[in-house]
Amino acid sequence: MSRIGKTPVAVPGGVKVSAGGGRLSVTGPKGAVESFFPGELSLAADPDGRAVRLGRRDDSKQCRALHGTFRRLLENMVAGVQKPFEKDLEIVGVGYQARVQQNAKLKRSELRLQVGFANAVDLPIPKGLAVECPSATLVKVSGADKALVGQFAANVRAVRPPEPYNGKGIKYRNERIQRKQGKSFVSAE
Repeated sequence: MSRIGKTPVAVPGGVKVSAGGGRLSVTGPKGAVESFFPGELSLAADPDGRAVRLGRRDDSKQCRALHGTFRRLLENMVAGVQKPFEKDLEIVGVGYQARVQQNAKLKRSELRLQVGFANAVDLPIPKGLAVECPSATLVKVSGADKALVGQFAANVRAVRPPEPYNGKGIKYRNERIQRKQGKSFVSAE
């Protein structure tokens, strides 16, 4: 049996976990997260209600893989509704900047990036995420769903990945860019 899958997930007070109809939902003080839940797995709460366990239908390879994976996903969901996940992005370059704005036509918030292209790039902010720009060169993405936070941060970074010569572009705050030396010209004597 999977060592990860058989470990119970602690459920603190104020967090509610439920599964049914092919959906797994976790609700807590900082938000709610919902995910697909395969029929091969089952969810059982401990008698005291402070932990939940995932069970599987059989020992097939697919069931074993789903068991460990969904146990870890459930753990991330419970952690996210207590303390939201965060990703910080830095924008490096002269004139490069970001800001959050409202799109009146579409009635949604967008992240506007000006990163050296002829036109600004507008990225719609998905529901369930909070995006803020404390300064023109810093973007903070936070939310209860770890996968959604990571995917949106990756989409922002993909607009202008950092280049190795000058370091210009959008990078994660703790990311280290391997720098390259530019061409050097030697004078002929």
